[in-house]
Amino acid sequence: MEKTEEFIRSLHLFADQFEQMVKAYDDTFNRYIELEKTINDYSVFITKESNQIPWKVLKKSGEIKDLINNLRENSAYSVKIMEKYRALKLLNEDEKSNRYFQNIESCIEEEFSSFHITAQSKVLLVGSGSFPMTPLLIAKRTGAEVIGIDIDDEAIILGRRVVAKLGDQLNIQIENKFVEELECIHDITHIIFSSTVSRKYDILDQLYDLTNNEVLIAMRYGDDLKSLFNYPMKTVDDTKWHLIEQVLQPHNVFDVALYQKA
Repeated sequence: MEKTEEFIRSLHLFADQFEQMVKAYDDTFNRYIELEKTINDYSVFITKESNQIPWKVLKKSGEIKDLINNLRENSAYSVKIMEKYRALKLLNEDEKSNRYFQNIESCIEEEFSSFHITAQSKVLLVGSGSFPMTPLLIAKRTGAEVIGIDIDDEAIILGRRVVAKLGDQLNIQIENKFVEELECIHDITHIIFSSTVSRKYDILDQLYDLTNNEVLIAMRYGDDLKSLFNYPMKTVDDTKWHLIEQVLQPHNVFDVALYQKA
């Protein structure tokens, strides 16, 4: 009981911190250090094995449903802010990695083991953000053409500047477009969804009619305790998509579901 109460207190503390960060964001670096520490601590919290026990007790009771939604939305938005900070710091020659971004980079490395990309691949990332780590890593490692899309104007501007600085020789495009607006959508071979894209399963359903029959989908998600930081996996229409593999990463902040057309 004591462990469960301590767990709830931690959830409320993180919820308060994220809410304050979101409200206080003013396009400056004023809260950067504080936000960095909160996100790093939260990354540790949701991957800590001992937190699974109180989580399961509380999830069964259903008493923290609103708190879960609050944490997921505000932590996801805080990551977007953190990416903007990281991009601006890089562009101002003062970029340093932190635990959250190291964890994400580790997730991407593990993702590659099951998601076979070559120089002939054409990859789409839905939700590229202000610091497009995935496009940079894929293009650098494989030579593939990579397109990142986002609907945040500021993220597009920063993302393009980061790519120009870190990968100006790489075949990467960053576009402010929806999937249906991409002229090349039928030629895409691999599609990756960021875990913090809330509508990812709606977009997946939409992609069935837009894409070729060989396309492979990597859906980043977080279930159970990780759902506090990511949008969880959902059931898909099995006449359209088949789940072919789950890449579980216990020590990383998200897992990956791989789909192909039925």
